[in-house]
Amino acid sequence: MCLAIPGQLIEIEGMDLFRSGRVSFGGIIREVNLCAVPEAEVGDYLLVHVGMAIGRIDAAEARQVFDYLEKIDQLDELGEEPAALEQAPRTPSMRSGRSGRSGRSGRSGRSGADS
Repeated sequence: MCLAIPGQLIEIEGMDLFRSGRVSFGGIIREVNLCAVPEAEVGDYLLVHVGMAIGRIDAAEARQVFDYLEKIDQLDELGEEPAALEQAPRTPSMRSGRSGRSGRSGRSGRSGADS
């Protein structure tokens, strides 16, 4: 899953495909590629994914996302899973952080080095 974070464009540099800008993410300033949003102007809120602005959003929507991200951070600080997640069935990948595969090559318990 990909996640784009809203930030406010505070400065623009360059032209056309080489256009970049400084974007504030709640006070954290990052350099962002602006070639996918040529209409972006200083003061606009942009959705940024992996250092590239991929769209513009209005201030109200940006505020809503900031509020949600703040809420998530507060949940993380509690060190507990939300009740809905605690009740959800767990898959092997959720428990171990692995893909659920045993790591075997498909043979009957022997690795390739044993054959």
